[in-house]
Amino acid sequence: MLSRKSRSRARLWSLVALWTVVCNGGCAAITNPVAYDAIPVRRLPDEVIAATRDEAKTIPMTMLAQRPNQVYRIGPGDVLGIYIETLLGSKGEAPPIRATEGTNGTPSIGYPIAVQDDGNIELPYVPPIGVQGMTLAEAREAIRVAVMEKKQIVKPEFSRIFVSLMQPRKYRVVVVRQDAGNVNVDNVNGGLLAGKRGSGVTVDLPAYENDLLHALSRTGGLPGLEAFNEIIIQRNRPKVDADGNIVTASSTVRIPLRLRPNDPIPFMPEDVILHDGDVVFIEARDNELFYTAGLLPPGQQILPRDFDLDVIKAIALVRGPLVSGAFNQQNQFSNSVLSAGIGFPSPSLLTVLRKMPNGKQISIRVDLNLALRDPRERISVRAGDILILQEKSEEAIARYFSAVFRLNLLGTIIKEADLLGTTSLAVP
Repeated sequence: MLSRKSRSRARLWSLVALWTVVCNGGCAAITNPVAYDAIPVRRLPDEVIAATRDEAKTIPMTMLAQRPNQVYRIGPGDVLGIYIETLLGSKGEAPPIRATEGTNGTPSIGYPIAVQDDGNIELPYVPPIGVQGMTLAEAREAIRVAVMEKKQIVKPEFSRIFVSLMQPRKYRVVVVRQDAGNVNVDNVNGGLLAGKRGSGVTVDLPAYENDLLHALSRTGGLPGLEAFNEIIIQRNRPKVDADGNIVTASSTVRIPLRLRPNDPIPFMPEDVILHDGDVVFIEARDNELFYTAGLLPPGQQILPRDFDLDVIKAIALVRGPLVSGAFNQQNQFSNSVLSAGIGFPSPSLLTVLRKMPNGKQISIRVDLNLALRDPRERISVRAGDILILQEKSEEAIARYFSAVFRLNLLGTIIKEADLLGTTSLAVP
């Protein structure tokens, strides 16, 4: 019979052995340095949970164009086709007919007369005629009054006057894009670092087409995935200061291409109209990355630009263990897709390390078993997040005992004089 001292020593050695088993089998789970003070998802403050991207939708493309005008209004830079019998054209002579530019193929009749910067046109023997803001019909009437009524240069019987649009005024803008395509891919980093090739194009936009939609359609369309989902318009406008001097006033307008349903529209309809000297800039963005560690394959991964990636999808994206009995299927050449025995508990303790705008870091604890049942527990991954997957202590202990300890049972199921049947069972 063992003495009391011997029994105490035996208990002590048993505790040491048990502690050794636990530490050897699941030390990372028990001494997890990032999960012990992590905040559960349900207790996160609102400022930690960023607004979702899934709610944002592409704005209607009509918002990038100016409203259609039913009537063309004359302005500086237009070239009019004007024919006035006996003044611009001889008596009985057929007026010249020319193909016009930018007016849907409608021919122009008459001689080219440019509208000056002050909105006037110059005709022989009459003072300058102001036509800015007029329609073609109104300009024809103003010319008739000037040459027939005021100066009486043209007799009423020679009243053939034609006014047409020969060439609409144009606005010259520069479109600078940094999403012209990838020219270099860093294969060492899995293609995460891609070189962007910029491009610059000078575009002449006709009147009533001098807007952002037409400028984009002529230079490659909407920004690609490697660019920000917004367009920057930089303007330089002459401005008269308090002393009467003309100075240059610079301004910048940002046009987002995706908005949430309740977001206010941060630009006005006139902001998308372009004028001479405007610069349309599409800026390239750096890839937004998140990082994985622990029982997840270590590395850096690219976040989508236009939609959210929650923690469940992120683990699936990197092919991490997710309700798989901790069995990792990274080796696609293996013939076996199941581990021996009844399997191990799947690791379910995910810690998300997130850097806040103030520079501090917080730890967020996600229970994957709960997140699979409750979508509210599936927080979205943000740029710079570090996802560390570990086992809970009980999962580590269960895995260790399942792997190390096996119980073999042997029993007799049939016993006759000339027949003996036995069975064996190994658990787990």
